[in-house]
Amino acid sequence: MSSIRVRLLVSLLALLLLAAAAMGAVTYRNVLGQAEALFDYQLEQMALSLRDQGEIAAAQADSLADAKLDFVVQIWTDDGRNIYASQPHTSLPARALLGLATVNVDGRAWRTYSVATHERVIQVAQPVEIRQRLAAHAAWKSSLPLLLMAPFAALVIGWLAARNLAPLDRLAVEVRARDALSLAPVTIGGLPDEVAPLATALNSLLERLRVSLDAQRAFVADAAHELRSPLTALKLQLELLRRAGDDSERAAARDAIGAGIERANRLVEQMLALARSERGAAPLVLERVDLAEIARQAIADTVAYGSSRQIEFELAAPSPVPVRGDALALGLLVRNLADNAARYAPVGTRVDVSVGTEAAGLTDVAKDHGDAAVLRIDDAGPGIPVADRQRVFDRFYRRGEGGETGSGLGLAIVRNVALVHGASVALDESPAGGLRVTVRFPAA
Repeated sequence: MSSIRVRLLVSLLALLLLAAAAMGAVTYRNVLGQAEALFDYQLEQMALSLRDQGEIAAAQADSLADAKLDFVVQIWTDDGRNIYASQPHTSLPARALLGLATVNVDGRAWRTYSVATHERVIQVAQPVEIRQRLAAHAAWKSSLPLLLMAPFAALVIGWLAARNLAPLDRLAVEVRARDALSLAPVTIGGLPDEVAPLATALNSLLERLRVSLDAQRAFVADAAHELRSPLTALKLQLELLRRAGDDSERAAARDAIGAGIERANRLVEQMLALARSERGAAPLVLERVDLAEIARQAIADTVAYGSSRQIEFELAAPSPVPVRGDALALGLLVRNLADNAARYAPVGTRVDVSVGTEAAGLTDVAKDHGDAAVLRIDDAGPGIPVADRQRVFDRFYRRGEGGETGSGLGLAIVRNVALVHGASVALDESPAGGLRVTVRFPAA
């Protein structure tokens, strides 16, 4: 039974039946109590009226012997001899208990009242079941209207439930009518207060999905555009290889094809790295890691390319520098920054990499960040003008300076990894004349 409408209907009907049962029980108890008091009073008055009467006349005896009467009168002499009984009952007690009493004879309960004079004992008795029957009848009559009203109440409750749940039905119809690409917010107007938060949360989810899908569409479109150029270049270089007239031309064409394949391979690797670094792409397990050790390993991975351009790396990284993060993602961040520095720095220059804490004075900003970890990379390249320092974090954005043909994804990857770790990335001028990149992490 998962329907709210059915649950509401069954619950209210059950409540109505319980109310009828409770009303019947209370009425039974009250009526029984009132009947007990009233009939006890009648027993007492009847016994007292017979106490002052000398002899019971035949006419009076006939009236007391009426089978319609619920009362039974018995009279004994002072020596215990039974001289009168209005009705023959074998289940009546043979002796009287003075005053009010409830006696059981042969499995039947009687309510009695007895009074004694100097000559005789008078007892008036009534079956207890008669009182109970009257009380049960009164309880049934009081509960019957509620029971008769239950079917009509069920219809009214069902109509009210359908009317009040109509906004939910409209919301379900609206969502069901949408296709997989429709991410517009659902209509909140007219929804009950209990359902409106759910619709608001659904709209928030749809908005996040829309932003995520838009970002994915933009990424796919940009990636397709960026891949078209190296693939086209490879096709042209392959055609040149086919048309080469001598060995030197074929060797040059092969070298060009190899360089083109290397550029395409790097582009694909960076696009995959960017996709993995996106928020929500894959859950990262943040744990306490040593940023200095991660920087050492990342620089070691970049040294080979730096050596090909006679770039020297100098690392200042006192160990340990603890941060909370994912070691693989942080290594990706450091490698991209080091690779960018090596690509755009002039041949034969140096790239300085420093890892430390603000409390140790690594940065020149105000010391209000506690022991926040800081990664800083300086190069002697062309740098980035202030006007472009925000745009360079966009995907596939390239300034086209410095003589290197990059993919425009390195700083986008750095930004994504930093966001996941709650870190900030700042670009500034380096004392060496190029670019300074400062990544500031929260204190571990």
